[in-house]
Amino acid sequence: MMTTIGDVARHAGVSRSTVSYALSGKRAISDETRDRIGQAIAELGFTPNAGARALKTAQTMVLGLLLQFHADEFAPAMLQYVLPVSEAARDHGYDILMVTDPHGPEAIRRIANSDMVDGIVLLDVTHADPRLPAIAEVKKPAALIGLPGGAAGVDVFDLDFGEAARMLVDHLQERGHRELVLVSPPYHVVERGGSYVWRFREGAVERAARYGIQIHPYYGESRQPAITTSVNALLDAHPKATALIVHNDATIAALPSILRDRGVRVPDDLSVVSLYSRDFGEEFSLPFTAVESAAGELGRRAVAQLVRRITKSPDAGPSLVRFVPPVLTDRGSTR
Repeated sequence: MMTTIGDVARHAGVSRSTVSYALSGKRAISDETRDRIGQAIAELGFTPNAGARALKTAQTMVLGLLLQFHADEFAPAMLQYVLPVSEAARDHGYDILMVTDPHGPEAIRRIANSDMVDGIVLLDVTHADPRLPAIAEVKKPAALIGLPGGAAGVDVFDLDFGEAARMLVDHLQERGHRELVLVSPPYHVVERGGSYVWRFREGAVERAARYGIQIHPYYGESRQPAITTSVNALLDAHPKATALIVHNDATIAALPSILRDRGVRVPDDLSVVSLYSRDFGEEFSLPFTAVESAAGELGRRAVAQLVRRITKSPDAGPSLVRFVPPVLTDRGSTR
């Protein structure tokens, strides 16, 4: 038997109209009530009729997700952001249209002007992102995961990469380390405008200088065998370094096997700290102390705010830039 909106209302202990408002976003309801309704929907397996809602609200109930998979980058790193956005959209009753067209501005105009989507989430955001003028032009609500150089009129969510780097250097300084090696993403990411690279790098270098710690910053690689070659070369170049800070997903994924082949034990011979998501760490069996990249939190926040914009919720407020504070998990990889 098909579950109805009345079943959801009874299960959640609210009225049918409250469930309807939660699904359509026409009126603001409390987070506690929304959570109860969401739990009832999940438990009953209720699927709202998107077509019917679209007729009533003039919405497609689809969010556009724009990103690119660069051949010279580590694809699993991007995927850890895609899943949380998709899950958060589904929780709010929206489907996802994923667009990987390399011509981002044209893609935005195409999906927005044809009313294929109600709002847009941008990943792989660069400092001077060429997609932002198109976003302003089409006047669709948008949320960015990643910090551009300027983002007037859109909502931005990102990790505080500078503070993440300072936190890792603090962690090593407290344990007496005086010489560090830092591995950043490849330099071509900087050339494309990936501000998270220099925000982390500058934060680490500044903090190390404050403590009088010697730090050797390098741009790493994204593909094998170049990763192994570069890590071996930089460790050979700095035999007195006692700790390695890795801000490079492809490198940290390969590091356990590289160090095992060198006969280097962590943390007895070398301390290692990094930045990656818990899911990413589990996928690659990474045992390192790390700051959480907060991919899931960023995805959930971006989608929630985008839905507020689409539904014209009074809670949306003015456009905002929100940084997720870094959280360090000590997995015992520093001595």
